[in-house]
Amino acid sequence: MISRIERINAFIDLGKFITNPQNEPVIAEWIARANSKNNWFTPENVARSLGAIATQFLNADKLTAWAAQYPEPGSSKKIGVVMAGNIPAVGFHDALSVLVSGHILMAKPSSDDQFLIHALLDTLVQIEPAFGDYIQFVERLNDADAYIATGSDNTARYFHYYFAKKPNIIRKNRTSVAVLSGEESVEELRALGRDVLQYFGLGCRNVSKLYVPAGYDFTKFYESIQDLDKTYLHHHKYFNNYEYNKSIFLVNRVPHFDNGFLILTESKTLVSAISVLHYETYESIGKIEQPLQEQAEKIQCVVTDTPLNASGLIAFGKTQEPTLNDYADAVDTMAFLAKF
Repeated sequence: MISRIERINAFIDLGKFITNPQNEPVIAEWIARANSKNNWFTPENVARSLGAIATQFLNADKLTAWAAQYPEPGSSKKIGVVMAGNIPAVGFHDALSVLVSGHILMAKPSSDDQFLIHALLDTLVQIEPAFGDYIQFVERLNDADAYIATGSDNTARYFHYYFAKKPNIIRKNRTSVAVLSGEESVEELRALGRDVLQYFGLGCRNVSKLYVPAGYDFTKFYESIQDLDKTYLHHHKYFNNYEYNKSIFLVNRVPHFDNGFLILTESKTLVSAISVLHYETYESIGKIEQPLQEQAEKIQCVVTDTPLNASGLIAFGKTQEPTLNDYADAVDTMAFLAKF
């Protein structure tokens, strides 16, 4: 049995491994291989994700304080984890939670993100060989005592069916929104552009819809993000999506705005297609709170500088900087794992 302090120290050392300049050739190889397996995982995005893991999740003070909030479980259980693969190493937080809790991880990584999860956890075992008994990569999760599964609304129905007889956390589709007052600065709008476009908008923390005052002029927003054009114009998968969605809007004569790499169209729908950002207008800021509350189970973050009675409020530019306590679907994974 690895003690909690030994488990935490191993993860702290993993964070140091990622940021140690001497390991740059290894990290560069990780980045290149992750990109070769999945073209959405650009070198810049993989490096950004690994850097965030090291500084936000594996920082000694943050990790120690986070783990101290939860009691040790009574015994080690096998926890089956079905991981998402929409952004690089997105399943790492679940793996960290299971292992820091002292449980056995039965990991089923997404086919879109096989390499990074293996690389991170294989390196953890090199740092602390005792973790070798606590980490399993599996295709089937029949032997698990409990489950954590992340997927789409469709796959969630299957998860509920197959995992119903054992304790579980099952996550569905979520997205994020922004509420604008019309008084935002250029810097705030540029930061909002990152919230929309980082990781090509593929994450649940990416903003896919704006709530704006009636008559809002999008010119300032487009001008604020215009220098991002090269990143998105030169990525073939993203740009193919942009050209496809643009052609659909033109053929169907759907009113929209277009700056050459991001399309804005009015819609009550929360989730937008890649390269498309939805918006909805409001007459008064107070009328925003009810729709946000009604759709709370579908919304991960609400980006705004306006005081609102809503959960998940976050500043512009901060959606892709989750802390250890920012749990997906607002379900406390560590509290769940402490019950066993």
